Amino acid sequence: MTPRTTPPVAPPSAPRFDCTGIVVADMASSLAFYRRLGLDIPAEADGLPHVEHVLPNGLRLLWDTDATYRSFDPDTRLSTGPGRVTLGFACDGPAGVDALWAELAKAGYTGHKAPWDAVWGQRYAIVLDPDGNAVDLFAPLEAPSASMG
Repeated sequence: MTPRTTPPVAPPSAPRFDCTGIVVADMASSLAFYRRLGLDIPAEADGLPHVEHVLPNGLRLLWDTDATYRSFDPDTRLSTGPGRVTLGFACDGPAGVDALWAELAKAGYTGHKAPWDAVWGQRYAIVLDPDGNAVDLFAPLEAPSASMG
């Protein structure tokens, strides 16, 4: 009698971080803010209920209007206060943090924390997007030293 064998079961693959979604009150206002941070989002996206942008590293940033989000989760309680998402944008050096902070403030966006030299070795600032989500701007305080070989 031949023993009965069960074929091996492939283990499930681990989930892969793929995207960050933002629920927005006003799509055009939100996209205008993120365009100022360098994202190349076409103007025709302003009137859409859902927008996706693929970042250079393959991750996606998604925007959904309140109505779109409620279409699949009608009982959700969307925050009316500051958001609970933090997004980080690396800048070209400490001066880049200061310049971008000043540009966003001049454009009327809410500065949450003015640029400062953080104890962890970065120039850092926090600005709020139109929906109250914190957007961190940062750069190393010192350029990495070249390795000597």
